[in-house]
Amino acid sequence: MQVSRRGILAGSAVGGGLLVAWYLLPRTYPDPLEPASGEHVYGAWLKIAEDGVVTVAVPQLEMGQGITTLLPQIVAQELGADWRQIAVEPAPISAAYANIPLAKQWMPLWDPLAGGISETTDTIIAERFAHETRFNATAGGTSIEAFEGLCREAAAAARAMLAQEAADRWDVSWEECQVSGGIVSQGENRATFGELAAAAAERDVPDPAPLRPELPRSEDTPEIADAPPFYPRIDLPSKVDGSYQFASDVRLPGMVFAAIRHGPNDGAELTGFDEEAAGRIAGVVGAVKSRSWIAAAANTWWTAEKAIIAMKPQFRAAFPVDSAEIAGRLDTTVDGGASFRIAETGSGEEAMTRVDMARRYDVDPAPAAPLETASAAARYSDGRLELWIASQAPEQARKAAAKAVGLRAEDVALYPMPAGGSFDARLEHDHAIEIAVIAKELGRPVQLTWPRRDEMIRGRPRTPAYTLIGAQLSQSGTASVDALRIRIACPPAAHEFGERFFRNRTSSAAIRESEGKKDPLACEGAIPVYRLPSVVVDHIPVEIGLPVGRVRGNSHSYTAFAIESFVDEIVQENGREPLSYRMTMLGDDVRLAACLQRAAQMAEWDGGRDQSGQGIACYRIGDAETGGRIACVATARQGEGGVRVTRLSAAVDIGRIVNRDIARQQIEGGLIFGIGIALGNTIKFRAGLPESYEYADLRLPTLEDCPEIETDFMPSTAAPTDPGELGTVIAPPAIANALFSATGLRLRRLPLLSGGI
Repeated sequence: MQVSRRGILAGSAVGGGLLVAWYLLPRTYPDPLEPASGEHVYGAWLKIAEDGVVTVAVPQLEMGQGITTLLPQIVAQELGADWRQIAVEPAPISAAYANIPLAKQWMPLWDPLAGGISETTDTIIAERFAHETRFNATAGGTSIEAFEGLCREAAAAARAMLAQEAADRWDVSWEECQVSGGIVSQGENRATFGELAAAAAERDVPDPAPLRPELPRSEDTPEIADAPPFYPRIDLPSKVDGSYQFASDVRLPGMVFAAIRHGPNDGAELTGFDEEAAGRIAGVVGAVKSRSWIAAAANTWWTAEKAIIAMKPQFRAAFPVDSAEIAGRLDTTVDGGASFRIAETGSGEEAMTRVDMARRYDVDPAPAAPLETASAAARYSDGRLELWIASQAPEQARKAAAKAVGLRAEDVALYPMPAGGSFDARLEHDHAIEIAVIAKELGRPVQLTWPRRDEMIRGRPRTPAYTLIGAQLSQSGTASVDALRIRIACPPAAHEFGERFFRNRTSSAAIRESEGKKDPLACEGAIPVYRLPSVVVDHIPVEIGLPVGRVRGNSHSYTAFAIESFVDEIVQENGREPLSYRMTMLGDDVRLAACLQRAAQMAEWDGGRDQSGQGIACYRIGDAETGGRIACVATARQGEGGVRVTRLSAAVDIGRIVNRDIARQQIEGGLIFGIGIALGNTIKFRAGLPESYEYADLRLPTLEDCPEIETDFMPSTAAPTDPGELGTVIAPPAIANALFSATGLRLRRLPLLSGGI
C-alpha cells in the first residue's frame, strides 16, 4: 500500500479522531551559538560579553536589504541595549533558525501532497519540515515575519535574566528594575550588562518571556548623540571604508584562484579543449573539468582567466533555443493552449458572456544581474570541506557541495558570507558544487569567481510570460469591469526552481520533471487588487527550452505590468479618469485607496491627459489583511534622445515600520530596479546563449538616468511587511502609463523599448 504523509496525518483513529504522526511531535534542538572568551550565551539569538557587547546572530543573508540591522535593532529595543554596544555575527546552520513562513509558502515545491488539510495543520507540517531540514532561506520577504517574534522573545528572556540577577544582588523584586541603555537600574542601584552577564546566563530562562507591551518606533525614540539617524545601519561604515568582507575577500594560507567557463547551461557537454595551453602559462597550478564546465587555477585570478582563454574550451549545447523560438512557443499557446485553472472568484467563467476589450502583454526574460558575480572559497582536507560562500539557502548549498564530493553534510562547514546584491540569484548553488569539486581535485585552498560572461550564462533569468486579458464591461456607462479573464502563458517556473532547490536536480532534469505542471506560484498576483464581480485566472504551462529562475519581483513583475496597463487602457478607451476609476473599483481596501490619494497628491496629479506625461498604478503583494501596498505616479517628458522618466512619486503602506530609513532604501532601490526592467535592454538568446555578456549592454539605469524619487509611508498598525519587491513591480506599469500619456503610444512589452507596441 502506498502511504503519503497527508494520508498518515489525516487518517482516522479507531473510535474517531485524528491520528497525530510522529512527524508532528515536538522536538528540541541544541543552542547553536558558541561563546568566545568572556562571552555568555543567551539562547540561540544573542550573547552578552563581560565588556557589555551584545552579539546578535542573524540567520538571513545580508545582500543589501539591511537584515543585519533590522534583526539586531529588534533585539536591542526589546533587550534595552544601547545601539552602540550591538554587534552582529552570521548565525550557523541550525534548526533553531527555521524560516517557517517561507516553508509554508513554498510547500507546493517541497511536498505537493502536504498542504490543504487545514490552515493549522499546514502550519504544523511546514514548521516540522523547516526544523527537520534546517530550512532558513532568505527569500519571499519573510525575514521579519519569520524572526521578529523569536528575536523579541529571546531578548525579553535575556532582559528578565539580567534584571533577576541584579534584583537578587540588591534584594529587591526584579519587576522593580528598569533596563535601558545597556544598564539595569532600581532607584540608586545600577549595573551594566557586562557586570551581570556571567551570573545572569546561568539562570533559568523565563517561560513565557516577559515582552515589553510595545516596542518603540525609531521615529519616536530620541536619537543617539552623534549618530543620526537612529539605528544607523551596522554594515554601513565598513562598506564605506572598504573593510566589509565578501566571499571574494576571503584569503586562506596557500590559496590559489580559479576562473571558470560554463557551457550554455548545465545540460551542455564539454567536447574539447587544449590541454597543453594552460601549462605554458606561468603561475598556473592546475585545471579541473566537469561535464559542463572547466576551471583553471593559478596564483592570481587574472592568470587563471588567461589560462582558460588559452585552452579554448568547446561545448555542445543541450538547449540550443533562440529568442524567436521562445516567443513563438508562448505566442502560439497563450490564446488556445491547454490550461489549468489557477483561481476563480464570483460567478467564475459563466459570468463572462462577451468580451468587450482584450489585450495581450508580453514580458521577456530578465536576468538578476547582480553587480557581484558568484564567488566562493573552499578548503578540502582529511575528508572535510570548509566553504566560505554567500548563499540565500545555506543548508541547500551545504548539502549540494557535500554530495558533489561524496561527503556527508555534517562533514561540510559552511561559513555564511554577505552578498553584494543577489536579487534571488544566490538561491541557486551551482558555484557551491563547483568550488567543492575544484578544492578536492586541487588539494589546496581555492577561491572561485565567475566572470561576468558566466554569470550571464549560468544565471537563470526570470521567466518570460505572455498574458492575455479579456474584460466584460458594464453597460451603464461607467466602464467598470463586470468580469475578467486572465490567461498566463509561461513555464512552470516555480516548480522548475523547486526541483533544483529542494531535490538538487540539474536544469535539464528540472525542466523535464516540471513540464506541463500547473503552477500557481508562477501566477502570483494575477488576482487584481480591485473588487470585481468575477475573475478567472488560467495558467498555460509552456516548455521554452530555457532554464528559468527567480529574480526580484518574480511573477508580480509580469502580473502587475499586465493588470495595471490593462486598467489604464480601459480608462483611456472609455474616457474615464485613471485615479477616480481605480478608487471606485478598490472596494473596501481603504489602505490602498489612501496610498493612491497620497501618491496623486505628492505628484500633483493632473489626470494624465493631454500629453501631461503622468501615469499612475497601484498594487498589493500579499493578501488583503497582511499585504504591502504601493501606489506610484510616474512622470515622463519628451526631450533630446527620446522620452525620459523625470519623477517617481510613491506612497507605501507596509504596516508597522521597523526601520524607516531601511524601508525607504528598499522602496527607492526597488523603483530603480523597476526602471531597469522597464527601460533596459531585453536579453536575447541565440543557440541557448545570451547574444551579449556585457553588463553595460543591459542598459541598466545609471545615476544620470535616475529620476527624482519621492516616497511617503502611510501610518499603519498592521503587521510589518517586506518593502523590497513593491517598488520593483510598480515602476514598470506606472512608467508604461506615463509614456502613453507623453507620447500616445501604448507599449505592451517589457522592456518597454524592446519593440512591442
